Amino acid sequence: METSHSGDELARILATLANPHRMRVIAALSEGRNYVSALARELGISRPLLQLHLAKLEAAGLVTAAFELSTDGKAMKYYDTVPFTVTLTPQSIALAARTLTTEEGDS
Repeated sequence: METSHSGDELARILATLANPHRMRVIAALSEGRNYVSALARELGISRPLLQLHLAKLEAAGLVTAAFELSTDGKAMKYYDTVPFTVTLTPQSIALAARTLTTEEGDS
């Protein structure tokens, strides 16, 4: 099933995925949900840096987060990917470009 995105959505998704750390986070989470500490160890980055990237991925709608209690009663935040498809063709980009509401240089 092909999913089309508005121009703004496509720009946000591509900008978010342009960072190699965020691509690695998506790759790790594609194998199954995980909590921050374990994911940070797996990726070899600090928890604060990982949390920054997870926040950006969550804002772009690419991951979700949920708190769960561990067996010892500690709250743990688990992240998982949201199913998404991005199809890039000249035609899909042209369609998305027609709906852009931001100008070049806007953030």
